[in-house]
Order: sequence, then structure tokens, then C-alpha cells
Amino acid sequence: MLARLNNRHALSARRLRLWMRFVQPGKIAALAAIFITLGIGFFADYQNRMVSRQQARTTVSEQLGVVRMRLEGNINSNIQLVRGLVAVIAATPNLDQARFAKIASRLIGKHSQLRNIGAAPDLVIRYIYPIKGNEQAIGLDYTENEEQRAAAMRAVQSGDMILAGPVDLVQGGRGFIGRFPVFVDGPNEADNFWGLVSAVVDVEALYADSGLFDPSLPIDLAIRGQDTNVDDDTVFFGDPSIFQSDPVTTNLSLPNGQWRIAAIPRDGWEQAFGDVWLFRLFIIAAILPLAALVAFAGHLYDERRAYVGELKRQQVELHRLSRRLGLALDTSRIGVWELDLDTMGLRWDGRMKELYGLPPNAPVDGPDVWRAALHPEDRERADQTFQLSIAVEAPYSDEFRLMLPNGETRWVRTMGAIHTEADGRRSILGVNWDVTADIQLKTRLLAAKKTAEAKNRELEEARAQMEYNSLHDSLTGLPNRRYLDDKVLSNRDLPVSVALLHVDLDRFKHINDTLGHAAGDAMLMHAASVLKANVGEHDIVARVGGDEFIIATTATIDEQHLSAMAGSIIEQMREPVPYRHQECRFGASIGIAAGICPSTESLERLLIDADIALYRAKKEGRNRYAFFSETLKAEAMQNKRVADDVLGSLERREFVPYFQPQFDAKTLDVVGVEALARWVHPQHGMLPPSAFLSVADELNVVPLIDRMILEQTLWHSTEWQAHDISIPRMSVNVSTGQLKSDRLIENLSDLVLPATKLSFELLESTFLDDDDAMIANNIEQLREMGIGIEIDDFGTGHASIVSLIQIHPSRLKIERRLVAPIPHSSSQRRLVASIIEIGHSLGIEVLAEGVETLEHAAILRDLGCDSLQGYALGMPMSSRKLIEFVREERWRKAA
Repeated sequence: MLARLNNRHALSARRLRLWMRFVQPGKIAALAAIFITLGIGFFADYQNRMVSRQQARTTVSEQLGVVRMRLEGNINSNIQLVRGLVAVIAATPNLDQARFAKIASRLIGKHSQLRNIGAAPDLVIRYIYPIKGNEQAIGLDYTENEEQRAAAMRAVQSGDMILAGPVDLVQGGRGFIGRFPVFVDGPNEADNFWGLVSAVVDVEALYADSGLFDPSLPIDLAIRGQDTNVDDDTVFFGDPSIFQSDPVTTNLSLPNGQWRIAAIPRDGWEQAFGDVWLFRLFIIAAILPLAALVAFAGHLYDERRAYVGELKRQQVELHRLSRRLGLALDTSRIGVWELDLDTMGLRWDGRMKELYGLPPNAPVDGPDVWRAALHPEDRERADQTFQLSIAVEAPYSDEFRLMLPNGETRWVRTMGAIHTEADGRRSILGVNWDVTADIQLKTRLLAAKKTAEAKNRELEEARAQMEYNSLHDSLTGLPNRRYLDDKVLSNRDLPVSVALLHVDLDRFKHINDTLGHAAGDAMLMHAASVLKANVGEHDIVARVGGDEFIIATTATIDEQHLSAMAGSIIEQMREPVPYRHQECRFGASIGIAAGICPSTESLERLLIDADIALYRAKKEGRNRYAFFSETLKAEAMQNKRVADDVLGSLERREFVPYFQPQFDAKTLDVVGVEALARWVHPQHGMLPPSAFLSVADELNVVPLIDRMILEQTLWHSTEWQAHDISIPRMSVNVSTGQLKSDRLIENLSDLVLPATKLSFELLESTFLDDDDAMIANNIEQLREMGIGIEIDDFGTGHASIVSLIQIHPSRLKIERRLVAPIPHSSSQRRLVASIIEIGHSLGIEVLAEGVETLEHAAILRDLGCDSLQGYALGMPMSSRKLIEFVREERWRKAA
């Protein structure tokens, strides 16, 4: 059996050798290679089509997501702008067209797509901005308009904003209309329906700003969902057939509904999948050379032996040169690549793979590896540049971005050249290197240039606006004191006979303090209208102070005429002014000075005389006028002696600190004190700041008083330590003049300041919106010295959130007028709660002033306030009484 098997095996071997002698192995290998390559080619073609389809849909989805986010962001930003206006109307429902237009004008501009904003009390449009171009909309009654009634009533019934559209507008054009129901506080804290605020978002502007009309957008879009009803099949943007073309779709979320957006490639799906036949031709081109190479391999075998010796010698030389070249390439961090233009075979060295984020052993089969690594936005352009260089046999040079496997984007610069081998084979040899840092620097420089140009334009516009603002009052639009100085007092052509009426409003501060600044502004606007109504065509009315006005008249200046003018003004000022369902009453005191003025100096003297006369009118009981006389001038000299008394008190150090304790809202532990200035007058006894602060401010000695209070506070702190009294923090007021002084830090250097225990209180209006480099520098140096920064009377100025972020004080002190009404006003409680929340969100401690009752303390504690200060817990007191107060814990007994 074994012999038979051996004979059979020997016979098979002889047959195999005989067959190999007559059959050429090269042809067999060629046929085998062709069949294998064809199989691989068919499989690669199938995979290529599947991958191309998936990549195309992914690309369209990414581009659609960008458009959706822009569109959604623009719509929501417009809605948020109008919600701010709704909040203002809810707080001040009795606004007029001028007030409405002033607020609305800040919402419409380049930063939004809002076309106009209208307010419809009781569902009838009465206010609109801008009026020009929208006159037809005024008086529109939503209850009678068939096209807009349903959406308007839906907004009223839902109690929330309703976005409708696109619709044809009464004033022409198309737009999306957001309707916001407005509710105001009614009796028993119930909400009463006030009306609607309608904001028209311009369709074309919204589409343009969201990039829907961008010619470079590579996708076609269609949007449906009329009136934000995603189930509505009405297509209001784009070609409706897009929804039937196997699109990529997504929903755009809106406050009261959704839209559905569909997208397809601009050139259709077939073009998006790429040139399939090019890939197939590439496979065929790869098969033919392979078969030829295998067939030719046998012929080359014999010739190979002849060249072995020469090749070994050349290999040694080549190895030496390669080693030197490799060292140079490694040092320069340049990657080398070569593409055979006949076989499309691609070779990369290790540095190339490193540049493209591939592992060293990753296969590089052909140009598709390079194309797949290109950034989607650069792929088509880079491929066209490469193909063009090959077609015209020109040197190849380009820059493009790569998308690395880890998601990183890298900029690469490439250069290459076509060369022909001795056997006629053509290939392109090139290099790649990383230029990301260069591109990023170039991008930053271009961005900086554009930013600088934009800022220059803004500065020029701001300069012109500032010039106008510097000559006019921003509230009333009247000329200001500088206008008088520049345009009137310095005008040599002005007639020499001039009369000045210095008007000051009586009880204005009371209205401002009790009803707020909005009420004060309304009173100033009313006063300006009264003054303008009582002067001649060539007379000038200017606002020169908070509630002070100057009338300059060159008409008849006899006493009878001026008395009649002043009397008429005073009489009209006494008339009640309606404001928020109540009547405000204030008056006016007027000082009159007239004379012959041959020079500007004489007019300046006339202003002083009018001010002296005004002082007499106020002293005599207000709501009256007074003419300047020499007697009044003598009395003014007497007032100067009062000012001298203040200066003498500084020399005698008669200003002392009184300390008002501050308490933890939860535990009622003493967490600090505020040092308040008091004047120990030799004749009048202890006087509060209201008795001397205005005079001190006129004399510019407030910084000296602040310094005196600071020194005594530091001395008393050592006294408290000696009595074993713990005061964690001391707050001392600092004036605006000190903050603006370049010697502030130098003046503090001679004091021993306890780190982390001392804080400076700054008025909100002092610095928060004042772009003063010296103030900012001084605040930063105070913080470095361990001195805390506190904002006093927060809520009375005009600070912005951005200013708080820039300054970042350690504590905000809520002004007492905001705290006082919280026991009986839910809206005021919400306002105080919002201030507390803003402070906490910025990491700022919040203290409430004016805590007059224990009910105040309980409400503020529940609202999250950190600290309390007020008469309910502790009054201002001397250092000695403070020691007794803290030692006996009297406030706990009262609580």
C-alpha cells in the first residue's frame, strides 16, 4: 500500500514539472491577478458608492444644521429684544408715543431684523416705531381685521407670545409677526390685560442675515410650517419639490411651535455622490498595468541577475544619500510624497503619515487617501488645482486644510513637480509641511485689521454723536450749559441787552425719590415743554443742571415783561402732571438778572447774578421769582462765610464717624459696620451729612472729610480689639474726586490698613459706566492692597451688567428706596430678588439698606439677601455706644 502511494506521488510530480515546462507561469499569474483585481474593484466600487452617499447626506446635514442655528438664533434674539420692551410697558403702561419710540429705537437696527414695533392697547394699534412707512398700521383694530384677528386672539387666549407668518403687511411687504400679550398689575396683585405688542420681523432681512440667500451656500432649502404649525404643509420658502427629493430634514424650534426645514445638494444627489466612473476608470487603469507587470516579470528575471552587482554598489551609495536626505527631512519636518501618474500609485513617507494623523503602518493605496483627509470645504478646490497641474504639466503648489482623525484641523502647504523616468513612466514628486501657525497668525492679523477699521468707523460716528450730545441734554433735547457758553456767551454779535432767567424746579427731588427716576424724567420733559411754550422765537432755553434751566432772551427786557414771563411759567408749573394714575405736583423758582453786556465776561457775571436771585426766590418760599439786586449780592457774601465755617471745622477736626452695624441675614451676627460722617458743630451740635455735604462738595473738600473719617475709623478699630469686640469688616465712603486722583494710592501709603477687613463704598453713579482709566487703575490697586470694593445705593444709577463684570465688587448695597416697598409690593420684591440673583450669579455679596422693620428683615432673608443694615436692627452710633451695643447684643432682644 505504501509503495503504491509513493509511485502515485512521483507520477504527479513528473506531470506537474512537464506542465510547468510548456505553460508560461507569467500568463497564469497575470490572469490570476486580473481576476483578483476585478473582484476587488467591484467590491471597492460598491463601497465607494455607499460611502459617497453617506458622506453627501452627512455634509448636507451639517450645512443644514448651521442654517437652522442661524435662523433659530436670529428669531429668538429678536423675540428677546421685544420681551424687554414688553417688560417696560408692563411696568409703565401709560407711556406715550415719544417714550415708546425712544425705547423701540434701541431695538431696531443692524443688530436685529425687526422692521417695526407697534403697541396696541385694548387691541388697537396706537403706538408704532418707526412711524415713517408704517402710517397705515396706526389705528388697526385686531378685532376687525380678518387676516390678523385669529392670531391676535390666540395670543390673548394663550397668555404668551404667538409668532405668525409670513403674512402680507398692511403697510406693505411681508414679515413674521410676533404678538406679545401685556399684563399689568391690578388690584389684589391680579394681572390685568393691557393689550398687545406686535413686532414685525422683516422676511427678507431674516433670510439674508441667516445666510439663506448666500450664493456660496451649497444646498437648496425649503421651509414649511405656516404660523409655526409644523404639521402645516404650506411651503413659504424655497421650492416645494425639495420635500419630494429625499431631503435631509430637521425641525426649527420656536417659542410657540416649529418649522420643518428640508435640504438637498444644489446640484442634486447624483453630483453630490462624486464621479463614480472616475473611480471605476481608476480600477481599470490599475488592472492593466498589473497584468503587464506580471507578464513582464519573467522576462526581467534573467536580466535581474546581470544587474545584481551593479545594484549592490548603487544601493550602498543610495543608502548613504537616503540617510542624508532623511536627516534633512526629519530636521525640517517636511513630508515627501510621490504619485505614479500611470498607475496612480501613491507613496508617503513617515512624516507624511504623521502630518495626516495616520499610524506609521497605515496603508496608502492611492489619491483617495489624500482626498478623504481634505477638509470638506477645501476638497473640491484642492482636487481641481492638483488635476490642473497634472493636465498642463505645470509645477504644483497649493494650501489646504486637513481634517485629522482626532477632529483637529491642520493647514498644509504643498509643492510638487512632474518628472519622467528613463523608461517613460511619469510621476509627480512633492513635499508637504505644516503651516497652521502661519495661517492662524495671518487670520488673526486680518481679523485685527477688520476690527480696527470697524472701530475707526464707530469712533467717527461716536465722535459726531458725542459732539451733539455734548451740546444738548439727552433727556429733554434742550441745549446745555456748554451750548450757552459756546454759542451764546462767546458770540460777539449777540445784542448787548440780555436778560437771563435761572429756573429751578421745586419738589423735584421729592418726586424723584418717591416715584423713581422715570417719574423725574417725565417731570423734566413736562417742564421743558412749559419753558419752550413761554419764550420767543429767538430766545434760548437750556438745561444746565439736574432740575435747573436757563432762559436767555434778547427781546424786551423790561421788568414788566420779564415778570409776566416768569409769572406765566410759575403758574403753569403748578398745574398737576398726570403720571401712572396719579397727579404729580411741583413748582418752579426763578432768578432774573438783566443788564447791558458789552463782553462775554459781563454775560458770565449775569449768570452769577441770576443764580443769586434764584437763591433768594427759594429762600423766600419757592414757587416765585426774584430780581437780582445789590442787596442780594451782599447776602451771597454772607453765604460764603458759611462755607468758611466748614473749612474751619476741617482744621479743628470737628468731623467724626458714627457707625451703623451690618448683620448676617440668617444668623443676625454682626458682620461689619459702615462709617458715616457727622459734624460736631460748635453752636449747632451734631449735624448729619445733609447739613454740610452739599457745601463741602462745592468747596471740593469731601476727599478731606473722607480721609478724616477713614483715619478715625482705623483708630477706633484698635479700640474695638482692645475691648475684645469683633467687627469683621469696616466700610468707609470714598468720593469720586478721590477715585479720579492719581495720588490716591500714595495718600493711603502712610496708613496701616487692615487687610481683608476694610472696604471702600462707592456710589453706583460714580464709576460703573464711566470709562475712566484712572478710576479703573485705582480700583485695581485698592483690591491688590486687600481693600474691598462695595457699590453703595445700587439701583439708583445706570450701571450695566458688563460694568459689574469689569469692576467685580465684593458687595452690592441695595438702595433703601428699593427695599422700603417690598412688604406690600410683589413687583418690588421681584425686582429686589432679581438684583440679589444678579449679584450672586456674579459671585458678589448683596446687602440691603433701609431695613426699617423686622418684616423687611424676614422678607430679605427669604429672598437670599446676604446682609442687612437699617434702623430695625441698629442705628448709627458712636464707637463707645457700638462697643456696648455689640457686647449686650441688643438687636437680638429687639428681634
